[in-house]
Amino acid sequence: MSILPYVTPAPTPKTKDVSRIATFYAGIILVMVVAQLFTFESFVLLFRDFGFPFGPQYPAFLSAFLVICEVFALPFLLRMPLSPAFRWVSIVCGWLVAALWFKITVWVVFSETLFNNVGFIGTVVDTMPGWWAIFMSLAFGILAAWSTWGMWPGKRSAQRKK
Repeated sequence: MSILPYVTPAPTPKTKDVSRIATFYAGIILVMVVAQLFTFESFVLLFRDFGFPFGPQYPAFLSAFLVICEVFALPFLLRMPLSPAFRWVSIVCGWLVAALWFKITVWVVFSETLFNNVGFIGTVVDTMPGWWAIFMSLAFGILAAWSTWGMWPGKRSAQRKK
């Protein structure tokens, strides 16, 4: 038994479309995280303007946690060789990206103040809030679900093994 983690190759996708979907989702996340990190100081201020509950530290924590989840979601989506534990962490991070963006967009759309930016692409480009933003975050959830289903790292049943 080794203390050091061992690297395993990514599981084979169930279909050809799964790897395309996962790469597409990774591309979206990559564009978002690069733009958010490029303007991170104003990204934190944007989250502070949203008026989230739980005190003044919550927007800073949420913005940093969101960026970290976006970065850690990429290895699974890009089918990199990973340790089994980190593959599961990466899957969870992909799901957290979709869930956090859904929470943020619902909060921004249903809050009583008007905002001119949701923050998908940081503060580089203003993305107007609205129902489309909620549907976009739901689309992130669909892409995460499809990618997870198609590249599930757990044991498969005996009839599916090749």
